[in-house]
Amino acid sequence: MTIDFGRLRGHLILGITALVCAFPIYWLFATSLRRPDDVYSLSPVPWPLSLANYTDAANKVDLFGLLGNTFAVALASSTAQLLIAVLASYAFAMYTFRFQKLLYLAFVGTWLVPFQVTMLPNYVLLYQLGLINTLAGVVVPTLCSALAVLLLRQHMAGFPKELISAAQMDGRSSWSILWTVVVPNLRPALAALSILLFVNSWNEYFWPAVVLQRSNAVLQLGLRSFMGTEGTDWGPMMAVAGMACLPVFLLYIVLQRHIVDAFVRSGLK
Repeated sequence: MTIDFGRLRGHLILGITALVCAFPIYWLFATSLRRPDDVYSLSPVPWPLSLANYTDAANKVDLFGLLGNTFAVALASSTAQLLIAVLASYAFAMYTFRFQKLLYLAFVGTWLVPFQVTMLPNYVLLYQLGLINTLAGVVVPTLCSALAVLLLRQHMAGFPKELISAAQMDGRSSWSILWTVVVPNLRPALAALSILLFVNSWNEYFWPAVVLQRSNAVLQLGLRSFMGTEGTDWGPMMAVAGMACLPVFLLYIVLQRHIVDAFVRSGLK
């Protein structure tokens, strides 16, 4: 029996890297499960276990309300971005029209514009629409993602044109071809992109802080409740942060098979 030391070394490096990346997450949950008096303990194992930090967090903020609002904002934003990306990338990849490349470059070029440049015009527009201090105001400026269009367009450009021609000869419309032929074959890519968009919306802090101002309507802003002039209440803050990780983790578990499939197919020609 021969040992492939190169592969063994690669697996060892990946294992160590995974442990290093996972350790902050473990320490977050370990801190949240310590007793309030042991929050600053450096013991790697939280013992005895305590749910006091979660109880304190629930008493100080509406934890389930914050989770619900954050989930609604992230779901609405990521769903709209994904829908618009599917339609726009299909048009750019499957149709030939005048100034197509110029329009595509201009569309993707908006991704390179820093958010701070468009923040003030967006805020003024939301103020005129009366959407300041509302969850809708957080969602509306994020309905379209140039990055999502760029990624999906690359997948659709490599889609077999023979299948499109066969569907057209079968008498199907462009709308029917998109949803019955193209989209079902892009489910792995759509699943991976969905997680990317959802996590990005879920973790957003700066824009909700601008629109909602002093309101703690979403989870990221609710963490400010544990920061005061007398110091930071680390135990409940870690409990809320741990709760914020769970929906994203569950989403990854549900779509894991599609994500792995997306990585496998990306290497096939």
